[in-house]
Amino acid sequence: MRLIKTNREVFDEIAQSWYGLRHWSRFTKELNEIALRWHQGKLLNVGCAHGPDFLPFKDSFELWGVDFSAQMVRLAQKYAAKFDFKVKLTVADALSLPYPDDTFDWAIAVATYHHIQGDEQRQKAFQELRRVLKPDGEAFITVWNRWQPGFWLKGKEANIAWKSKGKVLYRYYYLFSYPELRKLLTKAGFEVLSTFPEKPYHFPVKLFSRNICALIRAI
Repeated sequence: MRLIKTNREVFDEIAQSWYGLRHWSRFTKELNEIALRWHQGKLLNVGCAHGPDFLPFKDSFELWGVDFSAQMVRLAQKYAAKFDFKVKLTVADALSLPYPDDTFDWAIAVATYHHIQGDEQRQKAFQELRRVLKPDGEAFITVWNRWQPGFWLKGKEANIAWKSKGKVLYRYYYLFSYPELRKLLTKAGFEVLSTFPEKPYHFPVKLFSRNICALIRAI
C-alpha cells in the first residue's frame, strides 16, 4: 500500500527501523577528520536523527542537537545513553532553530537539507544555520547529488521509498548540484572552504558522487 505523508510523519513512523538499519554514521571518516580539525567547542547537529553523527565529537565537545521528528529525538536520547555521552536535544525544524544568534562554534548537518521542500525554505534553512553560528564558525554538511548515476533521468526532486510494517512510505528528497549548493551557501553568508565527495567515492571526477560534502565558514 502506497502512502504519501510529510517527511516529519514518515520519519516519526520509520524511526525505530531507522535506528536499527542506520545505527552507525555513513560519514564516520569525514566526521572524525572534522573533529580533529575543530578540537573542541559548542557544536550543533542539525537534523541529528537518532544520533550516530555525534560519536566523533562526544569526548571533547559540548553537544546540542535538533530534529523535527520527536521519535528520532527520543531515540537519540537512547543512543546517547548507550554510548555514554551528554547532549542537549530539542524537537525543532531547521527552518527555525531555537537558539540566539552566534550561539555555536561549529555545526554539522548530515543528510538534512535535501529533505527540505521549496527553494525559499532551503535558502531560509541555510540562513538559519548561518545565524546561529558565531563569526568564523565552521559547519560540515552533506546532501544528495543531482548527478549521481541513479538519478540522471529523474529530475531534481524525488520521493524515495522506505518499507515499514507492510507499508511503503515515501521521503521527499531535493537533489543538489555542486554549483547550486555553493551558490546557495554563499548567498546565505558562508565562505565555501571546500566541496568534495564522500570517502567511498574514488573516481577522479567528483561530479557523479552520491553525496556532496561541504565545509563552510560563517562570514
